[in-house]
Amino acid sequence: MVRLRRTSPDQPGWTRRRAGRGFVYLDAAGERLPDEEADRVRALVIPPAWRDVWVTPYENGHLQAVGTDDAGRRQYLYHPAWREKRDQEKFERVLLFGKALVKGPGAAEFVNSALTNDLRRIGLGKAQYTLCCTESGGVIDDLIAYYVSDDEIFLVPNAANTAGVVAALQDDAPDGVTVTDEHRSRAVLAVQGPKSGDVVGGLGLPTDMDYMGYADATFHGVDVRVCRTGYTGEHGYELLPAWDQAAVVFDALLDAVGAAGGQLAGLGARDTLRTEMGYPLHGHELSLDITPVQARCGWAVGWKKDRFWGRDALLAEKEAGPRRTLRGLKAVGRGVLRGDLAVLASAQDGAARIGTTTSGTFSPSLKVGIALALIDTAAGIEDGAHVAVDVRGRLIECEVVKPPFVDTRTR
Repeated sequence: MVRLRRTSPDQPGWTRRRAGRGFVYLDAAGERLPDEEADRVRALVIPPAWRDVWVTPYENGHLQAVGTDDAGRRQYLYHPAWREKRDQEKFERVLLFGKALVKGPGAAEFVNSALTNDLRRIGLGKAQYTLCCTESGGVIDDLIAYYVSDDEIFLVPNAANTAGVVAALQDDAPDGVTVTDEHRSRAVLAVQGPKSGDVVGGLGLPTDMDYMGYADATFHGVDVRVCRTGYTGEHGYELLPAWDQAAVVFDALLDAVGAAGGQLAGLGARDTLRTEMGYPLHGHELSLDITPVQARCGWAVGWKKDRFWGRDALLAEKEAGPRRTLRGLKAVGRGVLRGDLAVLASAQDGAARIGTTTSGTFSPSLKVGIALALIDTAAGIEDGAHVAVDVRGRLIECEVVKPPFVDTRTR
């Protein structure tokens, strides 16, 4: 049984109990939650891929559910803001990002020859979304590259994949270029929402950079890298303070976000928002078996570059056309979608399986279930067509749509 407790009457808690082949969800008083509420809890709070979930105190005294990813790192799943609309400021303490540093003569040129995107498109003070692939076109990880100088590139991969990215770069690095795991050099704090500029700027930190730009600054003696980036589709910032002094920045941001009417947001909330945007998550929409072409991430590939890992395989797949493509699904009726569910050509008996969901959730913006799914190209499914998703034997009719599900407001 997984028990999620509460610390005050306005912070709900739930208990999950096995019932037959599934689970039922009880509120703090032991009463069974209505089906719709239980679906939201099931989709947002209990990701099945994690090994364990427990309850732990947070710095501000609240309690929330916490899980471990495959690397054993703690992930904060729940905060009250998971139900709120996008129009509210969200503040995240992001534990699932790693950090790495490539440094030495020609570091930028080396990284550009390895990762998919073209660093020549950006310059100093800019960041770029890119992919680290195998020679067969599979994705070791997706990450952000910060162009510090021609001789220094700072990388932010996913924490669970940092070792793999660092090892791959180390194996190919030329003499004089070092690649180091810098996971404990900086923390990552994210402030997302329409007032995020006011919140960050109110602390005296720089906010006037363009989207995907960054600037280095200090806050009360703490070195902070301020980036106009995020993973929610909202105008926002990610702050990377020095690891051992991150609490100074965290506490100040917590007060500023609260004064602006915002709330803390956990991993469940962020995952919901990134799914609404159709953003890929490694291990779901990208993996060693899911290429950038299949995941519709070709915009992050420098196709005209002479060299990057996986170039020949990805060019061949692009020319031939992928056997499957990432699509969006929006439930026509009631029901919450999740990952790893069968997608059928229709809700009719005997309908052929044409794909698999990779992520699914209840959209707080649209008030419907949404999902991302890899759909077989041979099925000939067009946007606007209706398919069905098998949710534990119940077929949920869905419309095929092109993500994002909601408007992008990053700029």
